[in-house]
Amino acid sequence: MEEVTFALSVLLIAGFVTAKLGQLIKLPSVTGYIFAGLILGPTGFNFVSEEAIGDKLDHFTSIALMLIAFGIGEHLELKRLKKILKNIGIIGIGETSGAFLLVFVSSFLISKYTGIGEAYWTTTNFIILALLLAAVSVATAPAATLHVMRELKASGPLTTTLMAVVAVDDGLAIMFFGISVSMAHHILGTHGSSFLASISGGLLEIVLSLGLGVVTGLVLDFAVKKMKSQPERLTVGLALLLLCGETARLLHYSPLLAGMAAGFTIINRDRRDVRIFKALNMFEPPIYVLFFTLAGTQLHLSALYAAGFLGISYFFARGIGKISGAYIGSLIAGAPKVVQRFLGIALVPQAGVAIGLIFLIRNDKALSSYSSIITPVVLAGVVISELIGPLCAKFAFIKANEAKIEEPDSREIEEIENGNNISIATWKDEKITNEECSYSEEAETIVFGISEPETAAFLGRIASLVANHYCAVPLATYVISDDSEENILNEYLMIHRLFSLIREEVDILGSDFKVETVHAEKVSKGLIESAVNNGSKCIVIGYPSAKRLMEYKNVMETIVESTYCPVITVRCSGKLDTQNTIIPITKIEELSYVQTMIQSFAVIANHRLTIQYLMPPNQTDEIIEETENEILTWIKSRKLNSNISYNIKSSESYLEAIVEESAEYDLILMSASDNLGFQRIFFGSLEEEVAKSTNKTMVVIQPQNFHVTRIVF
Repeated sequence: MEEVTFALSVLLIAGFVTAKLGQLIKLPSVTGYIFAGLILGPTGFNFVSEEAIGDKLDHFTSIALMLIAFGIGEHLELKRLKKILKNIGIIGIGETSGAFLLVFVSSFLISKYTGIGEAYWTTTNFIILALLLAAVSVATAPAATLHVMRELKASGPLTTTLMAVVAVDDGLAIMFFGISVSMAHHILGTHGSSFLASISGGLLEIVLSLGLGVVTGLVLDFAVKKMKSQPERLTVGLALLLLCGETARLLHYSPLLAGMAAGFTIINRDRRDVRIFKALNMFEPPIYVLFFTLAGTQLHLSALYAAGFLGISYFFARGIGKISGAYIGSLIAGAPKVVQRFLGIALVPQAGVAIGLIFLIRNDKALSSYSSIITPVVLAGVVISELIGPLCAKFAFIKANEAKIEEPDSREIEEIENGNNISIATWKDEKITNEECSYSEEAETIVFGISEPETAAFLGRIASLVANHYCAVPLATYVISDDSEENILNEYLMIHRLFSLIREEVDILGSDFKVETVHAEKVSKGLIESAVNNGSKCIVIGYPSAKRLMEYKNVMETIVESTYCPVITVRCSGKLDTQNTIIPITKIEELSYVQTMIQSFAVIANHRLTIQYLMPPNQTDEIIEETENEILTWIKSRKLNSNISYNIKSSESYLEAIVEESAEYDLILMSASDNLGFQRIFFGSLEEEVAKSTNKTMVVIQPQNFHVTRIVF
C-alpha cells in the first residue's frame, strides 16, 4: 500500500509539472503526461517501478475509461446533430473506414514479413494484431484541433463540419473497436468458425453492450433527479458507472460502448438534465493525469525500437487513411470543396480514447499477448500526432480561409507599448463644490505625484474628489531628480505639458489646484518632502498597468513605509472613470479604511457605488441578516445618499467573485490587506491578487500607520 501511495503522488506531481512545462512550448497536456510517465517508468529513471505499478493501479484505468466513454456520449445529442446527421455520418464512416483499412493492410504486411511477433505466430495471429491496431487507429483526439480553432477564431463550412465530425468520431471509434475485439475473440475461440459467425457474434456483443449502457443511463437519470447536491450526484453517478463497466467486463461486453450509451441516453432524454456530467467533471482531472501518465510508464523504448518500422507505418497509414477517407466521404456527401480538401488534415491528432483502447487490450486476457507490440506502436503514433497535429489543423484553417488572423499595425503596437491605450472618460456630472469649506493660502493639501501624461489628469480627478471631502487643495507635485543642464529643459517641457492636462481636468470639475516642483535624488523622497512641508492629508500615487512597473514599485514602497498619512495607490488601466465603483470587502471594518473615498464619490449625484460583501458559502439566514444590518447601519451613520447600494455574495472563491462582478464596473475600490509581515507572506493579499487578475482600474487605500510594503500589480 505504501508503494502504491508513493507511486500515485509521484505520478500526479510529475504529470502535472511536465504538462505545464510542455505548455510553454505549445505542447498539449496529454503529451506532457505521457512524457512524465516515460521518464518515471522502467524505461526512464524507474522511480515508479513495475513492482510498484503491477496491476495495483489498473482500477484508475477502468475509472478513466468509463469517464471518457460517458463524456463522448454527452456530445451525441440527436437534436443538435439531426440536420447534418446524414452527411456527417457519411463523412465519419469515410474517415474512420479509411484509417481502419490502410492500417489493417499495412500492419498485417509489415508484421508478417518483418518478423515482428512471437516465433510461433501464424497468419491468424498477424490478422488479429492488424485488426486491433486498425481498430485503435480509428480514434481521434479533437481537443488540440478545437483549441487551434478557437485560437484562430475560425468559422466557416470546414469549422462547422469539423465540430460535428469530432462529436461522433470517437463514438464510431468505440464501435469499430467493439466489433474488432469481438471478431478477435471469435477467431481465437473457434479457429474454424466462419467469418459470418465471427461478425454476428461481434454484433450481438455490441447490441448487448449498448443495451446495458441504456439501462445504466436510465437508472442514472432517475437517480440524478432524486439527488439534492453535487456531491451526492458525483457519488451515485460514479458508483453506477463503475458498476456498469465491471458488469460489462464480467459478461464479456464492451465497457466503452456501455459507457457511451449511458451518456447518450441521458443527454437525449426529453428533460435533458446534464448535472451528472458536471458532477463527474469535478472528479476527472486527477484521474486523467494518472491515466495518461500510467500510459507513459508502459512505453518501453526497447519494444518501440523492435516495432519501430511498424510504428512509423502505423502513423503514416492512419494519417493517409483519415485524409483520404474524409475526402471520399465529403465527396459522396456533397460537402463544400474546402471540407473535401482540408477536413482530414484537421483529424490527424490522436490521444485519449486510443490510449484507453490499448489499456483494454492489455487487460483482456485473450488479447494481452498482443499489447507488448500494440502499446509502443500506438503511443509512438500518439506522441507524433499530438506534436504535429495542431500544426496540421492550423494549416487547414488558414488554407480554407476560415482563420481570422488580425495582425496589429506598427502604429497600434507603438501605442500599446507607450501606454497610449489608457484614456480618461469625460466628466459627466456637475461641478464639485463644498459650501462648508473656506479655502486660504494655509489650506491643507492632497499631494498627488505626477510623471506620466497618460495618468496625470485622472490622478488630478481623484485628488480633487478627495480634496473636496477634506476641504483641502490638490497639490500636483513633480519631482526633478536630474539637475543637469541638458535635462532641465526637457523636464520643464514635461512639467508644462502635465500641468496643462491637469488644469483642463480640474477646470471641468470646478476645482482648483496648486503646483510644485521638487528637486530630490529620488522621486519617493521628493513626494514625502512635499507632503511634510505642505501638511498633506494623504498622498495619491498612480502608475500605468504595463509600464515601468519596477520604478513605480520602488516609489510606492518607500512612501508607504515612510509616511504617517494614508496613501492612495491608483493602478490605471484602459478607460479611466469613477462613475461606477465596486467596493469588495470581507469584513465590516474594511469600510472604515475606504470611508474617505466612499464619501468623496458619494456626494457626486450620478456616481454609483456598490459594496460587495464577500462571505463563505453555506451561511445561515441569521448571519446574513446580521451582516446586512451592519452594512445598513454603517451607511446610515455616515449619512451617505441613495447612490450607494450593497450585495452580500457567498462564494467559494473571493477572487473569482470580485473579478466576475467587477466586469460591470469602471473602478475597483479596496483597502490594503490587514496581513502584516510574515502574515502577509503566509496568507497573501487579496487586493494584489485582484490586481493581477483583472485589467480594471483599481484604487487601493493604504491606511495610516500601515508600515509595510503595499503595492498592487
